[in-house]
Amino acid sequence: MIKRRLGNSSLEIGPLVFGGNVFGWTADEPTSFKLLDAFVASGLNMIDTADVYSKWIPGHVGGESETVIGNWLAQRGGRDKVLIATKLGVEIGPGEQGLSKAYMTKAVERSLARLKTDYIDLYQAHRDDTETPMEETLSAFGELIKSGKVRAIGASNFKADRLAEALRISAARGLPRYESLQPWYNLYDRFDFEGDLSQLCQRENIGVIPYFSLASGFLTGKYRTEKDAEGTARGYRTKGMLNERGFRILKALDTVSADIGATPAQISLAWLVARGVTAPIASATNLKQFEELLGSTTLKLTPDAVRLLNDASRT
Repeated sequence: MIKRRLGNSSLEIGPLVFGGNVFGWTADEPTSFKLLDAFVASGLNMIDTADVYSKWIPGHVGGESETVIGNWLAQRGGRDKVLIATKLGVEIGPGEQGLSKAYMTKAVERSLARLKTDYIDLYQAHRDDTETPMEETLSAFGELIKSGKVRAIGASNFKADRLAEALRISAARGLPRYESLQPWYNLYDRFDFEGDLSQLCQRENIGVIPYFSLASGFLTGKYRTEKDAEGTARGYRTKGMLNERGFRILKALDTVSADIGATPAQISLAWLVARGVTAPIASATNLKQFEELLGSTTLKLTPDAVRLLNDASRT
């Protein structure tokens, strides 16, 4: 399995990151263990989660995904075989949010305890915090790195100007810099990332690990009508994509699929790699889905296929 360096960090990641938001939600613990076993056996190595997963479910309080991963690590061992990426900053309880030093100091200990590990490979700011000075946040990250609790840091959902400012402060103050960006980016949702943000990442050698890589399942091709989305955990998110442009994208995916014998999901993930991302994040809730995702890691699209998908997804 060919691995890529994440930014300027020492982390080398496989061509697909497993999205851990499903653990303890749409994948129960036994199923999650099977998925994680298959993931490691495949040669892939980075698992992405967050402290807030899956607080949005009634009865959940956040930390469910990290807890499942921690239980798996405790039972299976092999901590050195995986890279754990988690995030902090989204509200997990009253007053429990943001990127202040005081909050970060508490949040990291909670994540370490749930994950049952002594260190986090990639600790990410889940979203920008305009209420906290960036220097305070980056200094706090620096202390976590010095203590051995964190290896590298990343940003998620940052705008280009704010990420550029963070990089400037890191360079000027001798502080750790964000080595990765986790943007919302896929074949349907292109334009918040493409442009200034993607150019900044390329110019500064920032690794890119996009989430919603399959547009909540829309790019798998399984949602073609509103009825297809009924009764599914994420189907409601796809209804707004059932429009002229969405159908044009699905048609292009079907065309490429017929040409090369790959599935729309595999093609959508390969398109992201062709666009220059380090590794897309995608999740699966059963082994069949995971095997399909795994197939994308060896798929290289032709220039004609990339051009067809680019043209179909333009606004």
